[in-house]
Amino acid sequence: MRSSLYGAAVVLVLLSPWAMASAADGRRYDSIFCFGDSFTDTGNNPAVFAWYSVVDPVTRPPYGSSFFGHPTGRNCDGRLIIDFIAEGLGLPYVPPYLGPPGFRQGASLAVGAATAIDVGFFHERGLVPAPSKFPLNTSLTVQLQWFDSLLKPTLCGTTQECADLFGRSLFFVGELGVNDYLFSIGKMTAGDIISSIVPSVIGSIRQAIERLIEEHGAKTLVLPGVIPLGCSPPVIDMFADPDPAGYDSKTGCMLKNNEIAQRHNTLLQQSLVEIRGNHPGVNIIYADFFTPVMEMVESPTKSGFRDDVLTVCCGGPGPHNFNITVPCGDAEATTCSQPSASIFWDGVHFTEAANRHIASSWMSSIIN
Repeated sequence: MRSSLYGAAVVLVLLSPWAMASAADGRRYDSIFCFGDSFTDTGNNPAVFAWYSVVDPVTRPPYGSSFFGHPTGRNCDGRLIIDFIAEGLGLPYVPPYLGPPGFRQGASLAVGAATAIDVGFFHERGLVPAPSKFPLNTSLTVQLQWFDSLLKPTLCGTTQECADLFGRSLFFVGELGVNDYLFSIGKMTAGDIISSIVPSVIGSIRQAIERLIEEHGAKTLVLPGVIPLGCSPPVIDMFADPDPAGYDSKTGCMLKNNEIAQRHNTLLQQSLVEIRGNHPGVNIIYADFFTPVMEMVESPTKSGFRDDVLTVCCGGPGPHNFNITVPCGDAEATTCSQPSASIFWDGVHFTEAANRHIASSWMSSIIN
C-alpha cells in the first residue's frame, strides 16, 4: 500500500513556465485540489479496493456510460460536480491522486466512503465494525497527510514556489460529513447525532481549512455543505421510520435525517464566518449542496427530471430500485433507459444530469 502511495505521487513540475503560461492565457486558477468522499472522488476508490484485492463495482459498466464511454472510477454515469467546475474554469478534469502521476493542474485526494472524523472515533463508539473488519482510514486528516508529505514536495521546492502555486489554486474541502452520519444513523437518535457527531465533524473540517490556509497558503477554498440525507434512497430504505409522521408528505423524505443535514450546514456556515474574520485576505466560499437537491426533489419536472424522483437509475430489486446486495455494476443490476431523467444514479450518488444542475448553482460564487 505504501509503495502505491509514493508511486502515485511521483511527478516533476517546472513551476515558472506553468505560472507564465497561466498569466498569458488569463485563467483565474491554475489548479484544483480536492478533499472529500465519493462526491469528489475522480477515481481513488478503485485503487483503495485493490489494496484489499477487492473489485470496486464502479470499475464496471454502466458507470461512465453517459459521458466518458467507460468506467472511470467515478460513482456516476458521467461527470461529477467537480468535473463541471473544472470545465467552467477552463481546467482539465481533476485526476485521482492514486492514479497515474501528473498533478501539475491539481489532484483529487477524495476517497469514496471517507469521513471527516478519523475512523477510530467510530470504532471506539461501536458505530462501525472492529478495525479487523473495517481497517480503512481515509479520513480528512489522512488526505491532508497525503497532500502534505507526499504530494506537496513533488509540486514545489521552495516556500515561494508553494505560495505561488497554492495561492492560484482552488481548494475543495468536501463534501464531507455524509459518511460520518451514515455510520451513525440507525445506531443513534437524530438528536444525539446533532449534539455529538455534528460538532465533531465541523471541528475536523475547520481544522483542515485552517491548516490549508496557515501551512500551505491556500487563498481560495470552497466548502460544500451536505445533501438532504433524508431524501437519499439508501437512507430511506435502510433506516425506515415506522411512524408516517417522520416523512415529508410531499416528497417522501425523512424529516429527522434532513434535520441532521440542516444542522451541519448551519454550523459549517457559522464556522466559515469566524474563519473569514481570522483570515481577511482569504476567499472562503460556502457551496450550498442542500438547496439545489431539494429543488430537484420537490419540483423534478421543472428541472427536467421524471416524477418518481427517489428511484435510483441503476440498482437491484427493491424499493426505489435500491438493493444493497445488488449494487450498480453487478450482473443482476438494471439500469434505467434515460439516466438524464433521474436524479439519483446508484443510491446516494447523483446522475451526471443532477451534478450539472448542482454545479451550475455553485459556479457564480466561485467565479465572482
